[in-house]
Amino acid sequence: MIFRAVEDTDLIRKARQGDVEAYNLLISRWEKRVYNYLLRIVRDREAALDLSQDVFLKAYQNLRKLDDPARFAPWLFRIAHNEAFSAFRKRRADREAPETPEFAGDTIAAPPFPIELSIAVTTALHKLPEEQREAVILKIYQGFKFEEMAEILSCPVSTVKSRLYAALDVLKEQLAPLKSRGVR
Repeated sequence: MIFRAVEDTDLIRKARQGDVEAYNLLISRWEKRVYNYLLRIVRDREAALDLSQDVFLKAYQNLRKLDDPARFAPWLFRIAHNEAFSAFRKRRADREAPETPEFAGDTIAAPPFPIELSIAVTTALHKLPEEQREAVILKIYQGFKFEEMAEILSCPVSTVKSRLYAALDVLKEQLAPLKSRGVR
């Protein structure tokens, strides 16, 4: 991980100097994670793809504003967060979010769980309030540290932890009936 961080930092330096290939390599490293994050947030493949493109365009346009290249991941996910919630505000007036979650097919790695459990987890996740759902996605699916999550969400670490633990309690309660039926 340390070696990769140095590589990202070097690519950022080169991209800041106008090296488009360096930025393209940076995109190739992060595009799947950003897309999967956005897909879990917006629950629409086309919207997630469009937003991913917007995120990387904005990141490129603002790369010089990144104070610490070692903080690229939280900075990039903050842009993704802003784009997703900006899209929510625009769409909220037009239509409601879908009641049933959309599945991404081959774009997300096949879960190592029985399909019934995967569907139940996805459904339970989408029943959470947006702030709690995003905390779970950033921590569990994206693997961010609490400090990075606080940076992405622009809130204190204590708020991030509160959202995450409240969400995990709700998920545990909602998924408990599956355990009693023998699904693991």
